[in-house]
Amino acid sequence: MKKGHLIGIGIIAIAIVIIMTSIGDASSYESFNTALEMKQDGNDKPIHVVGQLKKDQTGAVTGLNVREDKTSFTFVLVDNDGTEQEVFYNEPVPADFTRSESVVVIGQYKTDDIFIADKILMKCPSKYQETDVQAAGM
Repeated sequence: MKKGHLIGIGIIAIAIVIIMTSIGDASSYESFNTALEMKQDGNDKPIHVVGQLKKDQTGAVTGLNVREDKTSFTFVLVDNDGTEQEVFYNEPVPADFTRSESVVVIGQYKTDDIFIADKILMKCPSKYQETDVQAAGM
């Protein structure tokens, strides 16, 4: 074989290994109950939990507590199973956090009482409304 063919096969092999390891690290969305069970079993692997911020009857977010130094905060997240959980995030409150439609927290339990988020992903409301789509004739 030519040297170029060997290099090409090597690059393809490396790409396959990278893809396979990435698939193994991929996480599905879980509930707070699953995350707590993992903690109790001694598994401290970060887990993805999706939910909505807890809101009162008027639609205002409740349970959001920003620390005095504004470098961390806690909030209450309701997962898809309806479980309410206090979540701690050691970063400032992201912009438009209270306007988000859903929130994904990536982290784990350190104690049984509070979920520690290492990262927060937000799905913000769409700027395109149904009326805009209808006006466009679609």
